[in-house]
Amino acid sequence: MLKLQRNRTLSICAALIAMPIALVASAANAFCGFYVGKADATLFNDASQVIMVRDGERTVISMQNDYRGDLKEFAIVVPVPQVLQRGQINVGDRKLFDRIDAYSAPRLAEYHDGDPCARRKMMEMSRMSAPAAVGGQASRDAKALGVTVEAQYTIGEYDIVILSANESDGLETWLQQSGYKIPRGASAALKPYIRQNLKFFVAKVNLKEQAKTGFTYLRPLQFAFESEKFMLPIRLGMVNARGPQDMIVYMLTKNGRVETTNYRTIKVPSNVDVPTYVKGDFARFYKSMFAEQAKKEENRVAFTEYFWDMSWCDPCAADPLSKDELRASGVFWIADDTQPPVAMPAPTSPPVAPMPPAVSRARPIAPGGPAGAAPVMLTRLHIRYSKETFPEDLMFQETRDRQNFQARYVLHQPWKGDPNACEDAKNYVAQLPVRFEREAQTVASLTGWDINEVRRNAEITPPVASPFPWWQNLWK
Repeated sequence: MLKLQRNRTLSICAALIAMPIALVASAANAFCGFYVGKADATLFNDASQVIMVRDGERTVISMQNDYRGDLKEFAIVVPVPQVLQRGQINVGDRKLFDRIDAYSAPRLAEYHDGDPCARRKMMEMSRMSAPAAVGGQASRDAKALGVTVEAQYTIGEYDIVILSANESDGLETWLQQSGYKIPRGASAALKPYIRQNLKFFVAKVNLKEQAKTGFTYLRPLQFAFESEKFMLPIRLGMVNARGPQDMIVYMLTKNGRVETTNYRTIKVPSNVDVPTYVKGDFARFYKSMFAEQAKKEENRVAFTEYFWDMSWCDPCAADPLSKDELRASGVFWIADDTQPPVAMPAPTSPPVAPMPPAVSRARPIAPGGPAGAAPVMLTRLHIRYSKETFPEDLMFQETRDRQNFQARYVLHQPWKGDPNACEDAKNYVAQLPVRFEREAQTVASLTGWDINEVRRNAEITPPVASPFPWWQNLWK
């Protein structure tokens, strides 16, 4: 997909997101602390976001257009496996991205230490009552260039053209003649998709229609199709990119966790204790932590930030998406209670039915999901990539793994009672410096921050080094 930068030169941005082209915890344990913060996609500058729904060969993709600038300079170019009919394309609501991002964002949880004098009693009570988990316009020379305009639509504020091409040079020339300023290297990037006989979904803003909408931003584009390949094309997004880019992909599937097959997929560090000061600095902590982990992996892996059954959460950074919101996101296997059942086509039949209408007001799904509802599993993948580290398009598979996972970080507020109230209180207070130092070391290791800076922010005194070698009295 191609994306235009503010300087009006064509940048091919992250896969399937508005590419401005110059036109042109485990399920068995419930959470008992307090959710106090999240690290959403807005932390990462111009991060591309994609919602991808997949079951069998049926796929629905929603692309968040984060373009800023003159709308007449905006367009999107995305390789697609077939000519899309008008009913397969929809203009959605960007609130869907806000909701799914908030629900799955890395989160900070807070606990308060209890009275150490009553600790044994509390532990016994907690064991007895442990809670269970809840549940253009074409040029006249198009034919001579080997370019065919397969279909044209105006949907919402977008003018959409579906193209096919025989040669990448011809397609590049057609785009240039039609007013698209293609960056150097675009022809080479387009060539692999033409070899695969893919079509090209091209959308640009219809200024008159945009004015009618009353929106000051671009709404997401959604499209549905069938393909045996479970993939996202990202190579076009790196033709003239300056350095690594971030992309967050929200995968909605029926059965299990999604992972990449041509790159490693690993989980971000999670369920670690951090100093209490991180409560007021969580965004900076998570950005630094992710940057450090991506650097260690040389920006060559996909990170899992979240995997959960969409019918519930623990802890909840936001309410789960409602049935209406899931339908609006493209989850076609959830029944629409307001419509009679629609027969889905067989895998060899024409593409899937039109997308559902825009999302209704959000409401949480009851624990365990709606009665009789099919499951919806959410995998959140975060990728920091460049053309050197991710030379191939992203290929995926749905696994049978259903073990819940979330990027979760925990701070423990210390007990403030009388340190001499009992022997357990004395021992508790004596162990606090050790705990504080361990938390500081953890943060320094995850983020690459200087340990002394972390100690200062946490207001802890560094341990005093022993004047004697550790082994001096080992055998005495």
